[in-house]
Amino acid sequence: MATLREARPGQTAVVSRINGQGPVKRRIMEMGVTKGVEVFVRKVAPLGDPIEVTVRGYELSLRKADAEQIDVEYLA
Repeated sequence: MATLREARPGQTAVVSRINGQGPVKRRIMEMGVTKGVEVFVRKVAPLGDPIEVTVRGYELSLRKADAEQIDVEYLA
């Protein structure tokens, strides 16, 4: 299983599971990242933090630590 942290710019992925606990999981879900949603990776900073994505038409910046909690399946 891959995580969103491993994504490269231009890739689209479908969220399969969020592994965080308590406030971390709640923060991720409040951004609109939930199971089954498509995430398009727009940009990854040179050191990997932050990761800029588009979710449900909104542009978001995710911390590297948050992106590691999101399991995804990449679309071909």
